[in-house]
Amino acid sequence: MIKQVTTLHSASKDLLKTRTHYIVLDGLRGIAAIAVVIFHFMEFVVPDYADSFIGHAYLAVDFFFCLSGFVVAYAYDSRIKKLGTWEFFKMRLIRLQPMVFIGAIIGLLTFLLDPFHHFYTQYGFRETVTMFLSSAFLIPHPAMPERYNNLFYFNPPTWSLFWEYIANIFYAVLLWRLHKKILIPLTILAACTLIYTARQFGNLSIGWGAENWIGGAARLFYSFLAGILVYRSKWLIRNRLGFLGMGILLAVAFLVPYADNINWITEPLIVLFYFPLLVALGAGVTLSSGTQPVCKFLGDISYPLYMVHYPFLWVFLSYIETQHPTMPQLYVQIPVITLLLIAFTYLVLKAIDEPIRKYYRARLKKEFKQTHY
Repeated sequence: MIKQVTTLHSASKDLLKTRTHYIVLDGLRGIAAIAVVIFHFMEFVVPDYADSFIGHAYLAVDFFFCLSGFVVAYAYDSRIKKLGTWEFFKMRLIRLQPMVFIGAIIGLLTFLLDPFHHFYTQYGFRETVTMFLSSAFLIPHPAMPERYNNLFYFNPPTWSLFWEYIANIFYAVLLWRLHKKILIPLTILAACTLIYTARQFGNLSIGWGAENWIGGAARLFYSFLAGILVYRSKWLIRNRLGFLGMGILLAVAFLVPYADNINWITEPLIVLFYFPLLVALGAGVTLSSGTQPVCKFLGDISYPLYMVHYPFLWVFLSYIETQHPTMPQLYVQIPVITLLLIAFTYLVLKAIDEPIRKYYRARLKKEFKQTHY
């Protein structure tokens, strides 16, 4: 009996225990999120990726998936059996879902209040509610052809969260149990699937819309498994590159020139080999104390920035379409708006997201104790 109580007490402590972060990986996630924001701006200003200086920043999603596999395995491999599947799901919902709701609400407000386009009068109350529920509850609903048939119009980046949730389900049900002897051939199969998919579509800018949604599965399948494999194989490469060096290495992947005829080759190479290498290097880097606050800040804003920026970009696109600003004007406006979005993100994080997550973590811990004692 004493042993059982001790075990349950240990499980209760593990439930909401915050493990040590790989803080450089947090910082890299922040750099990738900022790169995504800039890339989305440039999509409107320079629609041809070949003319964009950051035309491959959509590969940041593949980096996120790889990083997610590594972090989830690190955080839960040793304790998911003790916690249980439902507790794992609850913890992931507490971590991810508040920003999904917040992004959907911001998307609804920008849709209704856009001063340059009045889409509400075109789509009406019923379709507006449907699009909101789609973004808030991750139900794909490509409803606006004039906005590229995104799966989740009110907040297009939600498409990657849709696949992230699927990855978490597979992890909780199956992946945490798999031995490396099975995980390795499964990852090789996923790599082959990714290469085939890139060849079929011509590149990896897929998964986000009605015409290419299935590509999201291929992008997730490989990168999430690769992240798990990096962790379980202990491929942590000790190095002294520091955060600056790691940030430059990550930026290189986004700055690789875009070329239609070879993207299906270069992009899988980056995803298959370069991103897992960066995760292994980032987990093993020696970090100076002076850069730790920068990494923490970038890590803190990375997910909220990714989840709240795009509704404002829809308004920005409406502004471009109706006001026709000059290129010099745009190149001043984009950096300013990006900085404002980062500041807004930090405010949302501190005022809304963190208090919500703190409240539900406390409730979850209380429920766990009541259930097991």
